[in-house]
Amino acid sequence: MKYNSQKVAYIFFATCIGLLFLQIIYGFIMGFAHMGFDGLHDVIPFNAARATHTNLLVVWLLTGFMGASYYIIPEEADRELFSVKLAYVQWASLVLVGVVAVAGFHLGWWEGRKFLEIPRPLDYLVVVNVLMFIFNVGYTALKGRRFTTTGLVLLAGLVSAALLYLPGMIYFDSQVLDSYFRWWVVHLWVEGVWELIMGSLLSFLLIKLTGVDREVIEKWLYVIVGITFLSGILGTGHHYYWIGTPKYWLMVGGVFSALEPLAFLGMAIYAVAMMRRGGRRHPNRVALFWTVGCGILSFVGAGFLGFAHTLPQVNLYTHGTLVTAMHGHLAFWGAYATIVFGMIAYTLPELTGRKLYSGWMPEWAFWTSNIGMLGMTGALAVAGVAQVYLERRMGMDFLAAQKAVEVHFFGMILAASLFTVGIVLFAINFIQHGLPVSEATVSSTREPEPEPPSTPAMARSV
Repeated sequence: MKYNSQKVAYIFFATCIGLLFLQIIYGFIMGFAHMGFDGLHDVIPFNAARATHTNLLVVWLLTGFMGASYYIIPEEADRELFSVKLAYVQWASLVLVGVVAVAGFHLGWWEGRKFLEIPRPLDYLVVVNVLMFIFNVGYTALKGRRFTTTGLVLLAGLVSAALLYLPGMIYFDSQVLDSYFRWWVVHLWVEGVWELIMGSLLSFLLIKLTGVDREVIEKWLYVIVGITFLSGILGTGHHYYWIGTPKYWLMVGGVFSALEPLAFLGMAIYAVAMMRRGGRRHPNRVALFWTVGCGILSFVGAGFLGFAHTLPQVNLYTHGTLVTAMHGHLAFWGAYATIVFGMIAYTLPELTGRKLYSGWMPEWAFWTSNIGMLGMTGALAVAGVAQVYLERRMGMDFLAAQKAVEVHFFGMILAASLFTVGIVLFAINFIQHGLPVSEATVSSTREPEPEPPSTPAMARSV
């Protein structure tokens, strides 16, 4: 690492791994409940488990984004972070809000709005927390010695994500209006501004790992940002098909949802092309695996599987079924979780000075977690298609259809177990690296800084 303040990223990365484990536990509770083994229902009702599982996903990914930002922004701005103390206060308040929210779900204290369940008082604390974070990284970038496309796109994504949280705090008596603006948060985050964050992290990692010139990589970043905004904003329309909005959303949502995979296809081509173009072989192969894997899996999960069921003619039958869960699992994993893991895999040796990325464990963590996630996606796909046929085509009762697809969750549990093995191996490797070093050390594999222009002989003699 180049600056001592980049060590702040470590505690955010450690926290996001811990929150992921907690999310996995609730995922197993839900999986067994889907199989008919709901013995914990009196203690942890299914709705509380689901709210905890989905909200932990959002929190651990945001925690990972924050850790990545605390590492990237100082390096891209070429200066120390504005305030390390403020970063630690912001981390502590984030953890406190998360703990209170999860406890609240189990006590029935929530708003009951899918993906935005946390109680209104905690919403205000989230706003304060995010403002501290944005101020810290924003002031660092503003006072930096240089401005880069990677850093500015990252900052734009973070600020936009903060602003788009606000529509979800507006109260409406109308269920239609409430759903309409709720998707401003949920969709425009994961299929809009989060893609800016993902693109900038991808750009940073490719610059560091491939040796390709920054100018080339950042030109690709401009293209991806443009496609994201072209398709992602009006692509929100595929959530408006059946909630009482005007019929023109069927056309708007269908057309722009069909364009959304282009952004993810661009990211996949971008990652693979930069890897192939790179003239050097970075020793941290695992970080490159996660980086390129992000580009490929984001296209499959978020792009292709999203397109497969967002056309109105198909979504008429698939919305609200396990087909959505199929798409959601691989989309979040491929687009956002893998890039966070890529950042951790790259920065951990830089932060600790211990380069433990060449053994079997990091590579097995990559392969087992990704194969496990693909297995879960396949199990949910089969269960979802069966549910659509039985419930939406044959008219079978919802609970009867759920009973009929229980068997498919046995396969999902097996795949989830393999996925968990990969996450455990990743966590063990994380722990083996130890704590960050006390002083910053410039990595020998770090991207070289441009040299200042030479001074003419005449000027030197004067």
